[in-house]
Amino acid sequence: MKLIFPHLFVWMSRIFYIVYLRENCGNQAKSLKILEATRTIRGAFADYFGKFRSRKQQEISDSQALGTFLETRASHVAQTALYGYIRTRAGSRFPELFENDEFVTAINIAKWQLWVSCLSDLTVYAGGLLSRQDDQEIDASTTATIISEIAQNILDRTQTPEDAGEEFSKSCAAYISRLDTIQWDKVGDNEAAFTESPDALVYWAPIVDDLKALDSEIVRNSVRFRWQEVRRDLRGILDARAVFEARPSR
Repeated sequence: MKLIFPHLFVWMSRIFYIVYLRENCGNQAKSLKILEATRTIRGAFADYFGKFRSRKQQEISDSQALGTFLETRASHVAQTALYGYIRTRAGSRFPELFENDEFVTAINIAKWQLWVSCLSDLTVYAGGLLSRQDDQEIDASTTATIISEIAQNILDRTQTPEDAGEEFSKSCAAYISRLDTIQWDKVGDNEAAFTESPDALVYWAPIVDDLKALDSEIVRNSVRFRWQEVRRDLRGILDARAVFEARPSR
């Protein structure tokens, strides 16, 4: 099936910006913020779908490919869930929110916090898949080593973004600590691993607490739903035995 949604989103965002720019042509700063907002949201789709198309038929057969999958899919789920929730709540006022510097700061912090939580959940799930191959379990210590190396490489590449906020490093440390406590042979092929990301969206989204209290169950379920396709994709293209065998000799 041809993926047309990203292209539609690109054109919609361009049309929206042109219309808004015409209405606010006297305020250049406001227009630039709107452009930045549309580019950020469009980028979440373009980055994900562009990379996904290029890898769609390829198996994951080494740690690098698995790390790329974890990083990009976590980013996609985090950004689409966050922006989708805010846009639903804000309605037609959504573009105007980006005129507020405090909101921009808050949404950037939320974006990175949700990314770490999404990465944490998906990493645990991937480790569970990696520990099983044709109903034969791979040694738990080997799984732990592979997953830990992948996770640390992702964090080393990401480092600490300037707009991630003061709590980002603590969240990254909690991510690594979580991996150290996992019994990989006990991780099921289901949604049980995805415990951090639903709560993170509710906690970090820059929405007033009264509204988040009303939305919490729906918002959590929306994140769980987004993971269904990701789990199906990873299950279909992960060659756990190849990942294991591709490790350098120790």
